[in-house]
Amino acid sequence: MPSIVAQLPAPASTTALTHINPRGLYDPAPNGYTHVVSAPAQGRVVYASGQGGEDASGALPTDFAQQLDQALANMRTALAAAGAGVNDVARLTLLVVDHTEARLALWTAAAERTWPDGPAPACTLIPVPRLALDGMLVEVQATAVVV
Repeated sequence: MPSIVAQLPAPASTTALTHINPRGLYDPAPNGYTHVVSAPAQGRVVYASGQGGEDASGALPTDFAQQLDQALANMRTALAAAGAGVNDVARLTLLVVDHTEARLALWTAAAERTWPDGPAPACTLIPVPRLALDGMLVEVQATAVVV
């Protein structure tokens, strides 16, 4: 019986994540994610709380793209504190206030910059009416696996 799974090679990282885009589903790479990511059972799981676009002083820009870039930088900082990096991320949840196709395009470009050498993690983008702080437009929550 032929395989129903097309696997993409995982980028060099500290994990043995397997990125899977099954036949019968469209190619998600142009939208900055992978359909399925499998992680080894012996790995250490790192849960990073949702990171917003605030800098270390708490300042929050009004521009969505700036907040998105800062949220991803904050995610990297949070992951590094636990000994993980972006290539260890198995799953992302992206919360977006007032989601539009233009904001999706900004996310796609940001994902390409964040994971330039390999497939992006599994991801769900959830449009929301608001987030925890007034003016907060995006939040990125990550789950990573480190072997």
